[in-house]
Amino acid sequence: MKIYQVDAFTQEPFKGNPAAVCILNEIKDEEWMQAVAQEMNLSETAFLYPEKDGYDLRWFTPAAEVDLCGHATLASAHALWENGYLNLDQQARFYTKSGLLTALVRGDWIELNFPAEPEKETDPPEEIIKAIGAKPIYTGRNRLDYLFEYETEDIIRGLAPDFSFLGSILGYRGVIVTSKSKLESYDFVSRYFAPGVGINEDPVTGSAHCCLGPFWKQKLGKNPLTGLQVSRRTGVVKVSVEGERVLLMGRAVTVLKGELTA
Repeated sequence: MKIYQVDAFTQEPFKGNPAAVCILNEIKDEEWMQAVAQEMNLSETAFLYPEKDGYDLRWFTPAAEVDLCGHATLASAHALWENGYLNLDQQARFYTKSGLLTALVRGDWIELNFPAEPEKETDPPEEIIKAIGAKPIYTGRNRLDYLFEYETEDIIRGLAPDFSFLGSILGYRGVIVTSKSKLESYDFVSRYFAPGVGINEDPVTGSAHCCLGPFWKQKLGKNPLTGLQVSRRTGVVKVSVEGERVLLMGRAVTVLKGELTA
């Protein structure tokens, strides 16, 4: 079975968020997929199997299966087009635990059509604030994550969470931290922490932008928007909110091609 490693939400190798993409030639069970994800030891490994007019798509961290992942979907679409599984003018269609997701080539960019995941304001959870290390000016929550807004980008960049403590108390997939960008090229910045599913800090998180897009659209009165995820690797995500859907745009580059022998 073919496997690819793709850096997503970047056009530079060794930037953005790496994902493994495994093209299955037979159906595999969850235990096998989890073992492969642990072996790859990346934030996500995507497994694709041809189905109907598209592909069944599942995502695994080294520790658990997740319901929605943007960067590994971007990586999957990129791998399908680059390696001839789909023609460049064909839509990539993925059947997932979050419904049908689609992707299109838009020049040098790939456009993903994802469900919007808007947050609702909630009381700030004191233990999580303690683990993150700074009190936000706003706290929201959706079905996947908490969202913490801070006053400045410098606060976002300087956060050093207690991941062991955070992973033991979270009860949700992760925490998005965000602020308005101090650079004119970007509208907002973010980071994403999810130690409870085996990822202390995710380099670039497409699915978090399903929340960040609606949040910053309302706050800034602007659509589309451009977000910069300020992890060590960094990555750029363009977001357009279209009703109950969001269009996420990113670039990708393949850094490894191989074959699974086990």
